[in-house]
Amino acid sequence: MNTLSALEQFHFLRPVWLLLLIPAGLLMWSVYQRGDSLRAWRKIIAPHLLEHLISHDRGERGRWRPVYMLGIAWLVGTLALAGPSWRLQPSPLSEDQAAMFIVIKVTPEMLAQDIQPSRLQRSVLKVHDLLELKNDIRVGLIAYAGSAHLVMPLTSDAGIVNDFAAALEPAIMPVEGDEPGEAIALANQRLNTAAVPGTIVLITDAVADSQRAALEEIYRQGGADVHILAMAAGPEVIPPPGSPPAPALDINSMREVARAMGGSVVPVTADKRDVESLSAKIESSLGHAPAQEGQQWQDEGYYLLVLLALLILSFFRRGGSVALE
Repeated sequence: MNTLSALEQFHFLRPVWLLLLIPAGLLMWSVYQRGDSLRAWRKIIAPHLLEHLISHDRGERGRWRPVYMLGIAWLVGTLALAGPSWRLQPSPLSEDQAAMFIVIKVTPEMLAQDIQPSRLQRSVLKVHDLLELKNDIRVGLIAYAGSAHLVMPLTSDAGIVNDFAAALEPAIMPVEGDEPGEAIALANQRLNTAAVPGTIVLITDAVADSQRAALEEIYRQGGADVHILAMAAGPEVIPPPGSPPAPALDINSMREVARAMGGSVVPVTADKRDVESLSAKIESSLGHAPAQEGQQWQDEGYYLLVLLALLILSFFRRGGSVALE
């Protein structure tokens, strides 16, 4: 976490303890006044005359007094009790800190061969590449056409996700159509149940305009960021003979949809640049995801106890006491 991000998230877990600074200030002022050896003389002699009538011991002016140390110790102790915090930590009851759902479109259009060997088969290969990069989080898999279906719940076993993704084909989908909104809603539901920060990767060749409002509403209601891996070639690519008909990539439309869901679009590439870029965007989304039940703010006040102990030690030396009477 960088310094700017830490400052933005800085807060106190128990701010009510900061009220102790009020009596502390009054007490410090009282002790300081009582420790003033000239307090009685100040009441009967004008300050500008008193300065010339008294003699100061060597080093008395600017002398470090125990009351100052007491004030610092009280301040440090109060800050420790208030619980300063600026970063999240996993809950002891949670095994994982983050999760990701991969949502794949499985329709006849995904069999188009403008992306070799086909859009769907390349999607499976990209899932494998992405899981190699994101091996530190749990992953779930959802397939959709005219309806959405949970293929694999969140798991740490990347191998089984790859196996189930490879078995997807349009013939096994029970309802024809194109309903990414239903699939994204299902992914968000499963992430909420897992109670960990999460993000969603949508692998598709296109998103219908009729789906945009529903997707935007899901995100507005607290949905996770959705990043799109655009699995289609541009109009300049001519599919080979026998390729199922499918629309060419409309990158501008995809970008508008992704922005509506708090994410971005990454066009498919022949190498791993697309999944590397996608992995970085996923990491960014997870870093800004709100805290869930599986996370809690880390109390940094414990580190101040070391400083407090060192300050208290100074009162055990000769002349280190503070009189309150």
